Amino acid sequence: MDINKKLHLVSLGCNKNLIDSEVMLGRLKSYALTDNANEADVLIVNTCGFIGAAKEESLRTIFSLHEQRKKDSLLVVSGCLSERYKEQLIKELPEVDIFTGVGDYDHIDSIVEERKNRFSHETYLINSEERVITGSNIHAYIKLSEGCNQQCSFCAIPSFKGRLKSREIESIVKEVEKLTKQGVWDFSFISQDSSSYMRDKNINDGLILLIEAIEKIEGMKSARILYLYPTTTSDALILRIIASSVFHNYFDMPVQHIDDNMLKRMKRGANAKRIKEQLSLMRSAADSFVRTSFIVGHPKESAEEFENLLKFTKEFEFDRVNIFAYSDEEGTAAFDMDGKITKKVLNERIKKLEKAVHEGMLKRLKAQINTKAVLVIEGESSEHDLLLGARKLECIGEIDGEILINESEISGLKTGDMVEALITDIAGDKLVAAVTKFI
Repeated sequence: MDINKKLHLVSLGCNKNLIDSEVMLGRLKSYALTDNANEADVLIVNTCGFIGAAKEESLRTIFSLHEQRKKDSLLVVSGCLSERYKEQLIKELPEVDIFTGVGDYDHIDSIVEERKNRFSHETYLINSEERVITGSNIHAYIKLSEGCNQQCSFCAIPSFKGRLKSREIESIVKEVEKLTKQGVWDFSFISQDSSSYMRDKNINDGLILLIEAIEKIEGMKSARILYLYPTTTSDALILRIIASSVFHNYFDMPVQHIDDNMLKRMKRGANAKRIKEQLSLMRSAADSFVRTSFIVGHPKESAEEFENLLKFTKEFEFDRVNIFAYSDEEGTAAFDMDGKITKKVLNERIKKLEKAVHEGMLKRLKAQINTKAVLVIEGESSEHDLLLGARKLECIGEIDGEILINESEISGLKTGDMVEALITDIAGDKLVAAVTKFI
């Protein structure tokens, strides 16, 4: 490949997608990266096909890049949307030069060179491939597995990602060791259902084994696990995370609903009693951070069932909540259910839940004023170029909220610095802090 050629890559959807995009960047490292689509020789969109809004965003991005691209450039579409709708997209999108799915990220260089569509039968799972870490010089996402064995009524992911396929612990340790030697010291371990890690190898609580292995790595300072699933998250796992000297008391468990009837319709496995027990155990940990996600408007969700969710949201006061409007996805059990919720009712319920979530989050934030916290400087803030942006060490800034630094007793602060700070105020939905010392 020609070193003078330029590459423009857009990674959409979740951070699991981002890891696959970083593998593609590693395979195409002979290309110079450019932020300008109109000067790129190769343009890649790594798409998301999870729900309706994500599919629409993927299509908008494809059309936008096609309009911007220069003559004789190559437009490549990869990822979940491409995998899920390959026959339809190949037929209806002549704007795209190459389609590839979720099985060939590590072959993107040969796909580009050969200029042919490629769809492997198995979903790609990173092993020892080189990645180009993006967005940070101290933090990286680490993928634990691909696919999912759960049968949630609303989710189409298993239909195009397949069943659970876990990485070997040795593979993960090797990747983390390599990255720590490059200066990365903060890690987020991620998969579709992280608490099922190693269950395809007949090992329950495989995450406990992983935690023990990761804690031994030199240079490892900070870690968290994303996406625990209620039926596969044991009390032993929660307690092991709490006991860890490296993994934060950071608990991300998408519960989706809390009403027992809705949980059954959603095929979630766990009931409300078990979910509340898990969340209470998580919250019992010192400085715990608990986030979740809810789906509003699933077929047959009654007014009473929604009110149960709303009441629970007000009572528990999560640190962060993602709210999703139910998306009717073909190939799922919910797609063929009757009792679909009207758009008007759906929007009314979302507004009520958003209000409760916001009030609970503000209450949790206000309780932190006049307390000390360990922060990581992330660069210029999103609010003003005279302010620095930071995140709590245990959190992920891009999804858990920015902290504004408006004063400091020390000088020379730069991106990646770990500092102690005093939380002094709240501005909108952001904490404001004053840095007191380096750590």
